[in-house]
Amino acid sequence: MSTMTGMWPHILLFLLPFLSEAHGAWNQRQIRQKIHQLQEIHKFKSFYSRLGIPAGRNTYVPPIEGFLTQPLDHFNRRNNGTYKQRYWVNEEFWQRPGGPVFLFIGGESSESEFSVLAGEHVELAQTHRALLVALEHRYYGASINPDGLTLEAIRFLSSQQALADLASFHLFISQTYNLTQNNTWICFGGSYPGSLSAWFRMKFPHLVYAAVASSAPVRAELDFIDYNKVVAQSLSDPVIGGSTKCLDKVRDAFRIVDRLLQTGNVTQLEKDFFSCAPLRAPDDYIEFVSNLADIFMGAVQYNKETAGSDVQKVCGSMITADSAYEGLKSVNMMYMNFIGLKCVENSHEKTLSDLRNTELSPVGVGERQWYYQTCTEFGYYQTCEDSSCPFSPLISLNSQLDLCSQVFQIPAMSVSQSVQFTNEFYGADHPKSSRIIFVNGDVDPWHALSVLKNQSHSEIAIFINGTAHCANMGPSRPTDPASLRKAREEIAIKIGDWLHSARLAP
Repeated sequence: MSTMTGMWPHILLFLLPFLSEAHGAWNQRQIRQKIHQLQEIHKFKSFYSRLGIPAGRNTYVPPIEGFLTQPLDHFNRRNNGTYKQRYWVNEEFWQRPGGPVFLFIGGESSESEFSVLAGEHVELAQTHRALLVALEHRYYGASINPDGLTLEAIRFLSSQQALADLASFHLFISQTYNLTQNNTWICFGGSYPGSLSAWFRMKFPHLVYAAVASSAPVRAELDFIDYNKVVAQSLSDPVIGGSTKCLDKVRDAFRIVDRLLQTGNVTQLEKDFFSCAPLRAPDDYIEFVSNLADIFMGAVQYNKETAGSDVQKVCGSMITADSAYEGLKSVNMMYMNFIGLKCVENSHEKTLSDLRNTELSPVGVGERQWYYQTCTEFGYYQTCEDSSCPFSPLISLNSQLDLCSQVFQIPAMSVSQSVQFTNEFYGADHPKSSRIIFVNGDVDPWHALSVLKNQSHSEIAIFINGTAHCANMGPSRPTDPASLRKAREEIAIKIGDWLHSARLAP
């Protein structure tokens, strides 16, 4: 048993990567990275608040962290390659020997011990006396071999392999803790892991009794036009601080930027938006407008999750400025301060270099890995060639598919075929399964690819007004809106019902 005093050096080491200032390129990749960091810090604060530190308990038993040796290729036993996959176990609430098991599924970023210490699933585990386990996704965080990001090695990264990892982990935990069929498993995940949660229940119904799939884009989509349609709707939604005037200002600002690019008057843009280097046509132009669009896309997707993601603040800056263009400059500066940058990297060559980089990082979002999965399974390319998009039409499907070819040598036709196969394999947004809760917020653009209506009496959709990406998954807060509290109550009731039915099952 460790004292809290003894734990602080460990906690500080955990926080260091998240508290350091950002450098270099930024756009949606950097925004996602920043959000991931801040979410980890919020879990940290929530967990120690639950402990009552410093007034409450002065002891703390950390979760068990371990590594499970997994096959690189579950579907070809002649391949003897393996890797070590990181997991955590928290026995704090578990009622031995028959208590349920709550599985938290990792995704396109590193996980931490707080995967089993804070969040909606942890609060539910307290109620139902569940054993908490979490599994980091293969090829992310520390769950990857030293050569894992090379073109040769990365080919074993897929959702199908990830589901097989989960099945293998289920066996390992069951053997380690002498679990039986009386120990009911329920899995939880959000965003891509939300899809994995639904798919694990669907493909391995004998292993997991029920699933919660939050903000889960279960329908793969090559040209994800609807993403920016939802962004536009959210920017004009007064419920979250948007307005028609805000959306109009955003449209006007990007029209001005497009005209300046078309006329080759880029020196003004470089100066006004703090470009780290001169913009070279045409690739840097695409990078530049994508970076500006990512500010608004990030504000919508993660609305209210952090101080830097707030539609009301973004729209306030756009509306109060002297012009649409000045508003865009103000928003850009606001986000530079949020990320912690002195200039914005708009170099397309830098993006290619970053995505080609095979060096491993034990923390944060795995950008090379995730882009590989979009090229080989999901698409999800957020384009702006549709008239409903308020940003620049330079953000095209071809510009994003080119990255698949240039970074991974995957042609556009192959990406399209992979997306079609993914939907055939999993059933897209009409999966045929049971005991799955699909949770989405209407502000979140990803809800467009999820399940929004009940598919059966036990495939349930919960749609939350006024909330963004994975809002239900975080620890509950006094400031949660009524719609989110109601959704959490619905989830808790359904989990309770299913655990009760599992106990009664023969």
